[in-house]
Parts: sequence; C-alpha cells; structure tokens
Amino acid sequence: MADALQMAIVFGAFVLMFKIVADYLTRKRLIEKGLVDEKVKYLYRGSAEAQALSNLKWGIVLIGIGVAAVLSYWFPRDVSEEGTIGLMFIFAGIGFLAYYFMAPKMIKKSQGIQDE
Repeated sequence: MADALQMAIVFGAFVLMFKIVADYLTRKRLIEKGLVDEKVKYLYRGSAEAQALSNLKWGIVLIGIGVAAVLSYWFPRDVSEEGTIGLMFIFAGIGFLAYYFMAPKMIKKSQGIQDE
C-alpha cells in the first residue's frame, strides 16, 4: 500500500511539473510573438475562478480519500487492503459528486446571479 502511494505521489508531482513548464512555455511564446494584447485576455479570462473551483474539487476528493484511509486504519480487522482501495474510490467518487452539485451554485454566486 505504501509503495503504491509513493508511486502515485511521484507520478502526480511529475504531471504537475510538466503542466507548469508547458504553461510557462506557452505564455513565453505568446509574449515573444507580441500577442500580449486583447487576444490574450480571452485565453486567461476566468482562470482565477476556474482555479478556485479546481482547488475546491481536489480538496473535497482528497478529504474523501483521507477519510477512507482513516477508516481502514481505525478498523483494520474489518477492512482489507483491497477494501481500503475500494473505500478510497467510493469516497473519491462521492467527493466528485459533491463537487458536481456545488460548482454550478458557486459559479452563479461568483457571477452575481441569485436564485429566486
């Protein structure tokens, strides 16, 4: 279990580093080509809102996975290693579903639209 977690962390770190470098190179090329006018504003419009929602999504999912890990730690006789992985998928799925229902409300709230 520990080996799989370590591999997942290393893989996630590589993916994150690749994304950061790719975004940097894209922005650098746009600046070098002189496309830093109104055209670029359309590419990055709403990125702060999207980033906040993305952080919320992954926070909810990681809390769900953590809850599953804690439950398997508290009840080691009742939950096998396979059961722990299953619980992690179930709680991660519940986290994604919670985000699915929360995100539209938060988008409407950030745009100033009130539900009547």
